Amino acid sequence: MSSATSAEQNSEAKPDVSQTIDKSTGRYQFRYQGNIVYEWDQTVDEVNVYVKLPPGVPANALECSISPTKVTVGIKGNPPYMDEPLFAPIKDSESYWTIEDGELHLTLAKMANARNNKPWDAVSTRFPVLDVQQQEEVRKSIMRERFALENPGFDFSNAEFSGQVPDPEHFMRDLDK
Repeated sequence: MSSATSAEQNSEAKPDVSQTIDKSTGRYQFRYQGNIVYEWDQTVDEVNVYVKLPPGVPANALECSISPTKVTVGIKGNPPYMDEPLFAPIKDSESYWTIEDGELHLTLAKMANARNNKPWDAVSTRFPVLDVQQQEEVRKSIMRERFALENPGFDFSNAEFSGQVPDPEHFMRDLDK
């Protein structure tokens, strides 16, 4: 058996799956075999998933199902493009999808409230999570947004953190009691 054949088999056994960030949009890109499957970002209260649609696909040709623990997206009559268990439960009654500029946008309402919210490290539990540096950037962004929500009128967009960024899920939770 040649080494090329062995390498090909290994690449089939372990698909190239990664998450990178698009600096121009600030969205994380979930990639499979080098191709962008979807992009995503999050706020304190929502996770947004963006899927580029094939040209000419109208909204009524799509099947999109959002449940508390799973998202399924596809074109009617075909196997689903996405059929993913979610990283954390969502409020399906407050989640929705829209199409704009040839892109499907899923807005998933996080289950936890803004004060007790844990940042998501991925959209699906089936795929790798963000790397440590990416997770730290997400925590910073969520904390800045939370500070702005808790202190209206103040701009925290350029706030810096010294040392380790607190986990938004546990930061100052005792104030609610």
